[in-house]
Amino acid sequence: MSHVTPRPLTIADVLEAMADSVGDRPFVKMIDRELTYAEIDERSNRFANHLLSVGVEPGEHIAIHAHNCLEWIDAFFGSLKVRAVPININYKYLSEELAYLYDNSDSVVAVVEPAYEELARGAITDKVREVLVLGDAYDSAMAAASPERPDVERSPDDHYVIYTGGTTGTPKGVVWRNEDIIKAALNAARYGAPIESVEQLATEAAANETPMTFMAAGPLMHGGSQWIMGNSLVGGVSIAFYTERGFDAEKVLDLTEKAKVVSLAMLGDAMARPLAETALAQPDRWDLSSLMALSNGAAPLSQAVRQQLVKAFPGRFILDSYGSSESGATGTHMDDGSGDGRARFGVGAEVEVFDIDWKPAPVGQSGMLARTGPIPLGYYKDETKTASTFKEIDGVRWVIPGDAAVREEDGTILVLGRGSVTINSGGEKIHPEEVEGVLLRHPDVFDAAVVGTPHPRWGQQVTAVVQLREGSSVTAEELIAHVHGLLANYKAPKDVIFVDEVPRTAVSKVDYRATAELAMREHPSS
Repeated sequence: MSHVTPRPLTIADVLEAMADSVGDRPFVKMIDRELTYAEIDERSNRFANHLLSVGVEPGEHIAIHAHNCLEWIDAFFGSLKVRAVPININYKYLSEELAYLYDNSDSVVAVVEPAYEELARGAITDKVREVLVLGDAYDSAMAAASPERPDVERSPDDHYVIYTGGTTGTPKGVVWRNEDIIKAALNAARYGAPIESVEQLATEAAANETPMTFMAAGPLMHGGSQWIMGNSLVGGVSIAFYTERGFDAEKVLDLTEKAKVVSLAMLGDAMARPLAETALAQPDRWDLSSLMALSNGAAPLSQAVRQQLVKAFPGRFILDSYGSSESGATGTHMDDGSGDGRARFGVGAEVEVFDIDWKPAPVGQSGMLARTGPIPLGYYKDETKTASTFKEIDGVRWVIPGDAAVREEDGTILVLGRGSVTINSGGEKIHPEEVEGVLLRHPDVFDAAVVGTPHPRWGQQVTAVVQLREGSSVTAEELIAHVHGLLANYKAPKDVIFVDEVPRTAVSKVDYRATAELAMREHPSS
């Protein structure tokens, strides 16, 4: 009897196994076309073979500088097929930010959307050996490349890197092993069931006669959207792929209807509020009978927006997910609309809350959230940051991503917010997300961000940056009084700055660094 060597647990091997097992099943569903697992496998083979033709070696980095498009998916899987590492480039970055990211990532090939070619060429260093511009040049390169699978022996140790958004500092590349990222972030569609082998995943997929469709409305240059695609892959199901250049709630719901999406993933209020208000304004336009859950990650939902979602999509669950680029998918919370809106995440034994002495914090006492198990190797080229974020405690290696949290009586975890943006006013710790959530409950507030600005007596004061609804005439004093009525006095803003748009990253998170800079420019004496 011949012995068949099991495939290594890598993202590329899972794709190939699925193409062999359920090759005719749609993997990517777009508004105007569908592509099967076999078609995505062949497209990524061409990209992989092109990389080999230009001398790309295992471990080298491939920058992807584009909005959502099929070529993004080609480059992602194609890079991994030849043991290269896809690097997510934030397309909102400008010259200095791009120069930093291209240099820091050591990318040797750049796949660039034409709209960003000039910026990219101005930012890249001599490390980049090829700039592959989407369009005729890319199409010609792919047509010339072989559609056959490259003869490459991959390893579970092959790297996967995701660059963080850098909302509070410069972007950092989080380095994972392939096997670890699959177990830590891409296995949620299987409810974290053990993965015995790649072959097991393919067999399970073939036995699934009613595969679901997940949807990521955000850009693939965000880890959360990559992970939804990865969860679809590991589960052998489909992903609805949104490719419009900007977020358009109507078009998202069009795709949800057409692709029969079961779970629609959002990135916080910035996506959820337009979706809810659009559905409420046109309640009979879309057949959303397939939709079972609204999934949220990356940024928390405020209670006001959560209530809008419950009203706009009755009978659906809101599935909150907690995680980060450093920790993977760490916890989940299912909300049917009956709770208080604060997501208390169910977590496994690998999650802990540590006090300042690195001991497990008692129930009800805030501390720093941590995870062990399959976690990253560290940050790319940043030993100092790696040492501060990844700690060995009593012989066990943990990642401490920087979020303050409290363990509840029932074992769930209440995440309070990112410690690096916590405001310290007169010794009182204030989490911006809590104040933002209360501001968003005011009917005249469309969006809000809260930061700490200098105060001569208290060290920092709470400053709110607010985008009002069109036609609103609410005053700063009225908004401050609104917060006073719902939170302790020290948490209420001392200053409100009205803006046309709250600074957010391309993936809908509040950009706290830009917000703080804006607040200081507008009110330098604060």
